[in-house]
Amino acid sequence: MTLRFKSLGSGSRGNATVVQARDGTRVTHLLVDCGLGIRELHKRLQRAGMLADQLDAIFITHEHADHIGCVRAFALQGRIPVYMSRGTHVAMGEPDFEGLLNIVSDGMSVEIGSMMLEPFTVPHDAREPLQLKCTDGATRMGVLTDLGHASNHVMQHLAGCATLLLECNHDSEMLEAGSYPWPLKRRISGGWGHLANEAAAAIAVQLRSSGLQRVVAAHLSEQNNRPELARAALAPAMGCEPHDIVCADAEGGCDWQDA
Repeated sequence: MTLRFKSLGSGSRGNATVVQARDGTRVTHLLVDCGLGIRELHKRLQRAGMLADQLDAIFITHEHADHIGCVRAFALQGRIPVYMSRGTHVAMGEPDFEGLLNIVSDGMSVEIGSMMLEPFTVPHDAREPLQLKCTDGATRMGVLTDLGHASNHVMQHLAGCATLLLECNHDSEMLEAGSYPWPLKRRISGGWGHLANEAAAAIAVQLRSSGLQRVVAAHLSEQNNRPELARAALAPAMGCEPHDIVCADAEGGCDWQDA
């Protein structure tokens, strides 16, 4: 059995990640978030060597535009089941998914093909945001891309993950010195906003004791961060060199990564 993933794009312009579990000839594909236009999403799936009809399900973490994007149109087009929290669906305006919608919540286990999903709540300024732990039974990976701080609840759910797609939204000094208005800076840096590089590094340090082997930096702000800063923060935390840290970007995400 193998578990791997590929970010199709990560950042404020749109987020989408494919997680793949392979068990012999049985292959399961999950799309985590759908925050791109429908044409662009099809294009990026093709670049990943995939077609939309290979997707078994879509999981939406929360209702912000860079995560929901074209989800309804895309799901209806391919008749793909969609999973999200009740709060996320309400915050979206309760759109009709024509029988494709599945409501999930913190602590549930969701089986999709040869993959098991374990959603968990995170502190973020959304209605009922969820992030994910995915496993094929042998390997665990975590998706942690939108939160203001890592609560004990978050850390408990991520314990045992070998790989983590981890938000490194901003460099604190760049954010403070940048052009954003003060209320937006306060929201981003607050406990319900987004993770700074040093906060992401602290999460990595703590999770290494429970088996974390690699991180992929995600959701980097194009205005308030740079890949070299995220790598510089994460490398000491992971005991590796900066060039060993992969950063997912807004245009191409990242290459396929083993979990």
